[in-house]
Parts: sequence; structure tokens; C-alpha cells
Amino acid sequence: MHMQRDGAGENPGGLSGSWAAIAAFASAVDAGLDKWLAERYRIGLTDYRALTLVARAPEKELRVNDLAHRVGLNQSSATRLVSRLEGKGFAKRDLCEKDGRGVYAVITEQGEALVREVREPYEDRVRELIEAAAQDLPQLDAKGLARALTEVGTLIAS
Repeated sequence: MHMQRDGAGENPGGLSGSWAAIAAFASAVDAGLDKWLAERYRIGLTDYRALTLVARAPEKELRVNDLAHRVGLNQSSATRLVSRLEGKGFAKRDLCEKDGRGVYAVITEQGEALVREVREPYEDRVRELIEAAAQDLPQLDAKGLARALTEVGTLIAS
């Protein structure tokens, strides 16, 4: 994980500086998670997040459009994501009976098994990456990041 120290976390730009520090930290953690998932489970971070969302959805299915919004993709990228998951046997597509235009991503038993297998080690890895941030990212101002998180959290809670 690489982050350049540019004063982020020291709040050089007010709220925008705080947000930049949080975004950089989240990107670094996500990169670590993506690499770890690829090495251990041969699946990407977006794939895993999508599978967990579908696994938690009622009837274990989500409209592809809703899935796109929840994982932060556009419609076309979400369609490719579902195709990739389908190719690996983790999901399948289903058409909406009511309008025929809506396409659902439905998790398969193999997909559910993967989510169950990865869930606990994934949580542990998230914790490890966050806890090790000060050591692994010496350029990160941990106290500044904590202030940034508090500042943004206060806005969200208000």
C-alpha cells in the first residue's frame, strides 16, 4: 500500500482535506484487501462485496441496477461484474417476471459457500490492515486521520 504524505490528515484544506485523507486511507486498505482476496481466494474485492450484498438480500437476489449502486459501479460495469461471477459459478442471472426488463443477480450455493468461507478471515484482514496502518503506512498521520474521521462522522450524524 502506498500513500504519499502531502499534509493529508493535518487538515490543510478543511473538510475537503479531511475527506481526501479518509479517501486515501480507504483506497490503501481496499488495495490491501483486493490483493489478499486475489491471492487467497482468486476473487476481487468488488466481486466479494457484491456477493455479500446478494447473499444478504431478501431471497438472495438483487436487481443488477441496485447492485451497481451499492458497490459503486455504473450499469455496464455491474453487468460485467455479474457475468464474471456467473462465469465462476458464484451467481446467475434471472429475469424479472413482472416487467421482463429487470435483471437480477442471484447467488448460487457455490457463491454462498465462498461468502461463508471468506467472511471471518476477511473481517480479521480488515482489522489487521486498519490496525497496522501506522506501521505499514509511516507517511500516514494517524492522529490527523482520526480527526478527519471524527469531523466527517459529525457531519453524517447531524
